[in-house]
Amino acid sequence: MSFSKPLLATVDAIKIFGVRAGTVHRYIAVWAVVVNSRIFVRSWSDQPHGWYRAFVEEPLGSLQAGDREVRVRARRVRGERLLDSIDDAYAAKYVTPGAKKYVRGFRSPRRRATTLELVAR
Repeated sequence: MSFSKPLLATVDAIKIFGVRAGTVHRYIAVWAVVVNSRIFVRSWSDQPHGWYRAFVEEPLGSLQAGDREVRVRARRVRGERLLDSIDDAYAAKYVTPGAKKYVRGFRSPRRRATTLELVAR
């Protein structure tokens, strides 16, 4: 399954949307980017009980974008070219002065290692 074009456009247009791993984890606001019609998220702080670790342990969850809630499966991202494209997408989307610190930080190896692709299910 793939995401609909309207949903991809919504995720691409909004700055923050919600993700929830499993059914008991609450929705957490995250930054997301769309690259090649695929949705990617990256954790700023990899906490033991955070959303990234929850998705690693239980890859099924959901996302909230606008007024839509969509079931997703998370999978880890590998491949330097794809990670570079995701870095560039974050830099192009999040351009405010306050966001620049986070965009630079997202390029660090430890944060790149927390990149997940959200796949429709």
